[in-house]
Amino acid sequence: MQKITTFLWFDGQAEEAMNHYISIFENSKVLSVTRWPKGHAEEGKVLVASFELDGIQFQALNGGPQYKFTEAMSLSIDCKTQQEVDHFWTRLTEGGGEPGPCGWLKDKFGVSWQVVPEQLPRLLQDPDRAKAGRVMNAMMQMGKIDIAKIEAAAKG
Repeated sequence: MQKITTFLWFDGQAEEAMNHYISIFENSKVLSVTRWPKGHAEEGKVLVASFELDGIQFQALNGGPQYKFTEAMSLSIDCKTQQEVDHFWTRLTEGGGEPGPCGWLKDKFGVSWQVVPEQLPRLLQDPDRAKAGRVMNAMMQMGKIDIAKIEAAAKG
């Protein structure tokens, strides 16, 4: 059992968000859905949903409009290839998502994500600080991270 679970607060889109995320990530599934009971104003609508994305559990609550997502909390996706970066970037920005700088984006629900190729942190932590600086400068010019360009920057 996972000890810590990310809990996401939505304003009526919990089920839509869960189904969207499950369609994007492999090894994902709905774990449970609790709906408002008969007689409640929101009868039949999702109250809380539990789901798994690539083996990691999440919960989604339809809590109302009081709280909104901000970039102060984001979900980071580690990618091995440019194809993975492209897949997650495209799927998470579709339908009204917003590309951001340096590998960050907001999906159509307002959740912030970082789509990070595994090469990026390794190159940014290189002991050769000039190389790391060139990679940082290249990254700062990007929205979606382009692995070939950060590798070229590393080479100088």
